[in-house]
Amino acid sequence: MVDPHRLQIFRAVVQTGSINRAAERLGYTASAVSQHVSALQRETGLTLVERRGRGIVPTSAGVAVADRAARVLNHLADFDGALDDLRAGRSGTLRLSSFMSANRAWLPPIVAELSREFPLLRLELSMIERPGRAAGEPDLELYVAESVRGDRDPTVADGSPDGYDLEELRTEGYVVVMPAGHRLAERRSVDLAELDGEQWIDNDDSHGTCREIIVSACAGLGFAPRFRLHAPDYTSAFDYVANGVGITVLPRLGAIDLPPGVVMRPIADEGARRRIMLRVKRSMRTHPAVELATARLRAVAAGD
Repeated sequence: MVDPHRLQIFRAVVQTGSINRAAERLGYTASAVSQHVSALQRETGLTLVERRGRGIVPTSAGVAVADRAARVLNHLADFDGALDDLRAGRSGTLRLSSFMSANRAWLPPIVAELSREFPLLRLELSMIERPGRAAGEPDLELYVAESVRGDRDPTVADGSPDGYDLEELRTEGYVVVMPAGHRLAERRSVDLAELDGEQWIDNDDSHGTCREIIVSACAGLGFAPRFRLHAPDYTSAFDYVANGVGITVLPRLGAIDLPPGVVMRPIADEGARRRIMLRVKRSMRTHPAVELATARLRAVAAGD
């Protein structure tokens, strides 16, 4: 492998036509420049310069090498620039995965800011409902822990997952969304047991962790939700509630953009809680875009 530094020195020799002038341009001694030229000739197995009078001139092979050296050095400069852009977060790809309610409530302004701050950075966003289920290896992943109790959560019981740093962003409760004329609509909060016998509208077509938490909490009280209708998502469930079909229960973060004619009340039960976790790939922790996204997620989780 030819040393690019020696190519740069040899190119300066050819451009200036002199060892001494090349040394002056580069800030080296003439002896050092001469040694680099000799070493390059050994590396290439070519005679690159020949003496003429008191100076030197490039051979035809030397002219060809100097010409190609210019192209090689330009490519290396482009490569160094690309590395600088990657280190500064100006280019490359950032992969994020999230569960649906965080995607709706938190990510749009954060992704918009990332797009403004890092316009050449490609952002890939995927939806997940369980930890570790995202396609590939996301750089950041928001997910809901399988248990409210961290010491019983298999996703965190052994510390940070391999290659990732893990932190809890917040613990939040569930709410019930019901028609404005419902018998419990005037209450400040609702006990989960009071919803036994109600007509429930399912709001999680994937039957993910968030649904399992509330179904498990109901089972602990001795009843199972009576699902009258299975809606594919929260928004659709709200529309059915607004039309008097039934009630729907979901995490607080998902209860945004409610339609007219419905009210939202918190569920008082401690068992109706979920923990929102953030996984960050350890090798990307100092990436500027990751640092910005992480800071914004912490802020919105603390203030929402």
